Amino acid sequence: EAMMLQYLSASNDGGESLMNWAWQQAVDRIVVKRPLKAPVLGKRKASFALSGKSVRFDVFVRHVRGG
Repeated sequence: EAMMLQYLSASNDGGESLMNWAWQQAVDRIVVKRPLKAPVLGKRKASFALSGKSVRFDVFVRHVRGG
């Protein structure tokens, strides 16, 4: 998994491929750390965001079927 994350994070799409990979995993939520004024990563709207002085955590909550 660590090698996969390293490979995905090395792409030049600004994290889109890593976000797409995360959405394919069977998890209840995804948390993305972004610069405070950066646009939301991907086309999905975050469920909520936690903002600090210089960074923001976008939280995507979803329900996993069968879990």
